[in-house]
Amino acid sequence: MSVLRPHLARLLLASLLLAGLLAPALAAQDLPLDPPGAGDVALMGTIPIYWGERAEMADLLAADAAPHWARGVIETQYRLRPLDYLSAEALAGHRRLLLAQPRGLSAEENVALDAWVRGGGQLLLFADPMMTAHSRFGLGDRRRPQDVALLSPILAHWGLELRFDEGQLEGLQMRDGVPPGQFPALPVNLPGELALTGADASCTLLAEGIAADCRLGEGSALVIADAALFDEEGADEALLGLLARIYGNLVPPPAPLALRRSNSM
Repeated sequence: MSVLRPHLARLLLASLLLAGLLAPALAAQDLPLDPPGAGDVALMGTIPIYWGERAEMADLLAADAAPHWARGVIETQYRLRPLDYLSAEALAGHRRLLLAQPRGLSAEENVALDAWVRGGGQLLLFADPMMTAHSRFGLGDRRRPQDVALLSPILAHWGLELRFDEGQLEGLQMRDGVPPGQFPALPVNLPGELALTGADASCTLLAEGIAADCRLGEGSALVIADAALFDEEGADEALLGLLARIYGNLVPPPAPLALRRSNSM
């Protein structure tokens, strides 16, 4: 049997995807069974939660490719629906949205996002001014997570400013939840600080400025000025706590997360 050259193999894979011949395989690998009581969560961002940090088509199709740990945690509660652009049409039908260190949004996207939240949407937004997670991709590579949050227009519109203390020391630390019992303790590393800039009371600062809980029209936005909880496994409780804070009560996972992970390896 002849061996396809690498560039021909990539062309063949692309052709099969376009033809829909590989859709069943991808669906079997990447679409989980619905969690109990699940609803949808639309997902967009440069942190590779859905597909994992994969460089080539072969990585995407590899059965043993490790998904991002956070995807498994979120999918104990919700069905993830990836988005690549925010518009009224793309957001229609979604009640929940997770933005994980998104790229800079266009003016049209900012308008659509604001209207969606004020119309009743529930947004969990991670906006990290200095990402610390390791990436296999170098600076300037579009596959690399956004190193610096570029969300000033929408934050300013909601009466928030994202600040960063360049003199702080790097290193993972736990920031206790404030108020206790209502906000989870979060692992942070070179976090930002949110400040109120408007005279209105749309947003309330939490956890010493690491987070802001905003009530906007009929909807709400929970903004987190750090994304270190995604850096490595072990922040399950923090992530679930944030999901519960913005989206409401959660369904207990069917089995301990660590046990389910070990059984899937």
